[in-house]
Amino acid sequence: MRTTQRRMTLLATTAAATAALVTGGFLTAVSAQAAAGCQVAYSVASQWPGGFTGNVTVTNLGDPVSGWTLGWSYGAGQQVSQAWGATVTQSGSQVSAANVDYNGNLATNGSASFGFNASWNNSSNPVPTSFTLNNVACTGGTTTPTTTTPTTAPPTNPGTPTTPPIPSDPPPSVPPPSGLVGWATQNGGTTGGGGAPATTVTNASALTSALNATGSAVIRVSGTISCSGMLRVRSNKTILGNSGATIVGCGLNVSGDRNVIIRNLTFRDWNDDAINVQESATNIWIDHNTFSNGYDGAVDIKRGSDFVTVSWNRVFNHDKTMLLGHSDDNGAQDTGHLRVTYHHNWFDGSKQRNPRVRFGNPVHVYNNYYRANTGYGVASTENAGVLVEGNYFENVPDTYHLGEADSGPGRLVARNNHFVNSPAGQTGGSVASIPYSYQLDTASNVKSIVTGGAGAGRITV
Repeated sequence: MRTTQRRMTLLATTAAATAALVTGGFLTAVSAQAAAGCQVAYSVASQWPGGFTGNVTVTNLGDPVSGWTLGWSYGAGQQVSQAWGATVTQSGSQVSAANVDYNGNLATNGSASFGFNASWNNSSNPVPTSFTLNNVACTGGTTTPTTTTPTTAPPTNPGTPTTPPIPSDPPPSVPPPSGLVGWATQNGGTTGGGGAPATTVTNASALTSALNATGSAVIRVSGTISCSGMLRVRSNKTILGNSGATIVGCGLNVSGDRNVIIRNLTFRDWNDDAINVQESATNIWIDHNTFSNGYDGAVDIKRGSDFVTVSWNRVFNHDKTMLLGHSDDNGAQDTGHLRVTYHHNWFDGSKQRNPRVRFGNPVHVYNNYYRANTGYGVASTENAGVLVEGNYFENVPDTYHLGEADSGPGRLVARNNHFVNSPAGQTGGSVASIPYSYQLDTASNVKSIVTGGAGAGRITV
């Protein structure tokens, strides 16, 4: 075991952050007397300079439908950039959200939910005042159409690559309001400390005690905390950075525990690892953190750990970034585990291990921005299976390859990546299918998306 970015001042969530509209307007493919109606709940879950996360729930008040498209209009220039649980497109101010495979059928009083990230003008973010369902205005209550109009299939989005097959056990129609996507949504999901009361810590002693306590906890880090070594993190913990929160000199060690969330922290100058996940730890979410100038790994995951999502982090001024699987000799413990999702991370000149993978299959590396990585981007070794898709590589001489140093080759499938002054890398073999739903951003847009949102200080927590 063994890289800082000034935080942006967060803007307050607008007063009109939540709206619940009871509206009508489902169009069905049943008889001419089919009743139609719906209820829509729209909310702004979080908001930060230049961006926000929205959540929408649609409840069918009329007869059952198969296939739906929700439409609305924005009045202040908001632009949707990423969605989950629906396929969302936008033309001008008009937004269209179509069901995905697993949530298209809505029984009477059945609901479907989806979420999205979007940009706003930092001045006003008004809630939409009206919606349409399948091109029929939602007016409240239910109505009886006078003619039969078949439901049309949801519109396709030719600019978005096809997502993987839907698993036999469909995921929830929307991830938690926090926007969690990937492997950490599996195996029962990742909720951290849940609704436990928050405790704020301002020094190393208080942080150490809070992390090591039994039971569920939400721990808020305030100011700069200097420490050394590795601080043990027990199960069912959410660790959140307040504005400007920084951990200097030490790291967090999740060893054999489960259900841990680490968000919105800046780590620098650590003398071991910044975050170490090991010894069969499961259901870990590492999100919107900034790392620089540490000794060993920024985020290392090893020794049979599983169901981990590493998202929206920035690493700069650092060498060994993210190791997945610590040794070629540890196959007995690691095979069948080490399943990790890396998405929307900013590998900002970080030299190598972005990530370096052993044994895990499938490991999902998507929609990350790679800039000037002088060693390499992704390495798949020791029979690992890595899907590299929708990433943006800029000035990276070795984007991805099989094998590394003394480690034998793994398998790697690459698709829909974008290259600027960077070659396509080495691929080979097959990779297991991805079992969760996700929305893939167009690779050519990933640089602007990631640089606008990755790292600490970009979210309200």
